[in-house]
Amino acid sequence: MSTEIKAPAFPESVAEGTVATWHKHPGDAVSRDEIIVEIETDKVVLEVPSPVDGVLKEHKVNEDDVVESEQVLATVEEGATADAPKADASADESASDAKAEATESSDEEAVQVGDKLVAPAAKKLAAENNVDLSQVQGTGKGGRVLKEDVQNAIKNGPKASPAPAAPAAAAPVAGAREEKRVPMSRMRQTIAKRLVQAQQTAAMLTTYNEVDMKPVMDLRKQYKELFEKTHNGTRLGFMSFFVKAATEALKRFPDVNASIDGTDIVYHGYQDIGVAVSTPRGLMVPVLRDTDSLTLAGIESTISDFGKRGRDGKIGIEDMQGGTFTITNGGVFGSLMSTPILNPPQTAILGMHKIQERPMAVNGEVVIRPMMYLALSYDHRMIDGKDAVQFLVTIKELLEDPARILLEV
Repeated sequence: MSTEIKAPAFPESVAEGTVATWHKHPGDAVSRDEIIVEIETDKVVLEVPSPVDGVLKEHKVNEDDVVESEQVLATVEEGATADAPKADASADESASDAKAEATESSDEEAVQVGDKLVAPAAKKLAAENNVDLSQVQGTGKGGRVLKEDVQNAIKNGPKASPAPAAPAAAAPVAGAREEKRVPMSRMRQTIAKRLVQAQQTAAMLTTYNEVDMKPVMDLRKQYKELFEKTHNGTRLGFMSFFVKAATEALKRFPDVNASIDGTDIVYHGYQDIGVAVSTPRGLMVPVLRDTDSLTLAGIESTISDFGKRGRDGKIGIEDMQGGTFTITNGGVFGSLMSTPILNPPQTAILGMHKIQERPMAVNGEVVIRPMMYLALSYDHRMIDGKDAVQFLVTIKELLEDPARILLEV
């Protein structure tokens, strides 16, 4: 009985997908829940498993084909087993082919090479494999050398010294420039489209500040081991402090937590913060829901899970839907300062950067402090410059005195 393998039901926000990779081909044995094909949408890569045990019968679509929701992709013959290789038949076929070639070679008009008559096919094969024809014993009519004789000589007989490589066959000359053209993935196309759209439709500005990370670093150093032990191996990082600081700042500046829908402003009575995650397939922004109710441990655990699932291609569409604000951390790659681009329809995004020790004036003295530049890009159509600056200053003040995050002051 044949079973159809269909594309999954795409969410409303996803119209179609592209067949990325076939993991199984016609004639391959498949097991229930074994991944057969991957479909790349503009947001995530979906894995399509086999619902039954059997043998893949045929592909209905090819790689790079565009498919729609629940379209038939392949059929599986349920309960069938893959055919074993027919070694004996293959051997017989090879022997027949060799015999036919030998017969054809013997009938071809021979050419004189030295004191031997050589079939043209044998001469060509000898030249390709650097075989010295004077050392090959011919078995054809009148002692002529056949292609089969050269093949035997390749296996058992001596070879001539290889000829010097011709200049054309040498390695590429120094300075040679190579090009490789590959199609842009659907996800990369969508990322590019959204980034250009954000720059073309929003009145985007960026304001900068810097934060002294010493208080957070000291707090993290003091409680790092106890935190990890108390919360079952969850490590205390910096991102949870930024998420909590941003959550408090968003409550104080609701315009930064709003979004624009046409000519309407949508104010959100909750804080859902997206965290940009770099994956092998491109940038993804899974969302932390209701960050006001999350603990530091809950935030760190969820972010860690996002990172692992991102590397494995397991982040789902539902993980990235919504979001009222985004945080991106270019500092993990060594960026000292950058201008993050908005994630529409959100109206602001916070950029974290590398922690760099710099001389700072503190209470009239020059001291070395671990400093981080912060960047807030915002949509000036929605957010005034005063609110954007005060929002960023609020995050700075909360991070430089972490107790204020807990006290909400």
